[in-house]
Amino acid sequence: MKKPVFTGSCVAIVTPMNYDGTVNYDEYGRLIEFQIENGTDAIVTCGTTGESAVMNHKEHCEVIEYTVKKVDGRIPVIAGTGSNDTAYAVELTQEAKNLGADAVLSVTPYYNKTSQSGLVQHFNTIANAVDIPMILYNVPSRTGCCIKPETYAELCKNPNIVAVKEASDKIGSVAETLALCGDNLDLYTGCDDMTVPVMSLGGKGVISVFANVCPKEMHEITQYCLDGNFAEGAKMHLHYLELMNALFCDVNPIPVKEAMNMMGYDCGRCRLPLVSLTEKNYQYLKSVMEKYGLVK
Repeated sequence: MKKPVFTGSCVAIVTPMNYDGTVNYDEYGRLIEFQIENGTDAIVTCGTTGESAVMNHKEHCEVIEYTVKKVDGRIPVIAGTGSNDTAYAVELTQEAKNLGADAVLSVTPYYNKTSQSGLVQHFNTIANAVDIPMILYNVPSRTGCCIKPETYAELCKNPNIVAVKEASDKIGSVAETLALCGDNLDLYTGCDDMTVPVMSLGGKGVISVFANVCPKEMHEITQYCLDGNFAEGAKMHLHYLELMNALFCDVNPIPVKEAMNMMGYDCGRCRLPLVSLTEKNYQYLKSVMEKYGLVK
């Protein structure tokens, strides 16, 4: 059995931006404290929600370093270090370890994609280059590349590949992966609306967009599941389902950054090519936030 990087709720944290497009570190520190104070079990920095795709190498490393120092060992810090260039993914993963990250999150190759055997070689090359726990990230809706359950079974033979963030939205594949891999691979859902179903099958938790807005609530949902109280977890999950869905009324992280702005945080806008919500979606998101008492 491999040691879990975390169990419960891990926030895929947003990266606040100043209006000139630079990272707003003062506000980022405030967001980190908000997460820890409200029970978040781990933080993913420089993931999709953190806009890693539009960060240059220097910024990427600076954000990882800041996160590690600010968290100061209170909860695990997982650094997004994936790339469709295997050599660059190796380089970034090595830098993340040197900067003090507890684990890394590595997405499947996008655009150029690859075969299942290519995925095995890609991820093993990264995992073998540095001694740090590695979480695979399967999100075919963004990458056009999907890890099959039998490929997970091969990859989890690597001692450094400890888990997967599964965002394929296919519960059957989740079940097959858990059946094939057992204790050799922890599985976290990357879909907030799949949290309780995935955990009922043996998933260890969620890497969550929703937790940016409601860290305490997502922690409680996952804790119910970890305690075996799936009825209460499901009840709470269903209560917040409308809000979870509203945070995906446009391309992530556009809605969640706007939601944080509504709550009084200064997260700014997303960098291009992502643009602001339409007025219709803004009013819809605001009405849902009001319904849950998050804004007045």
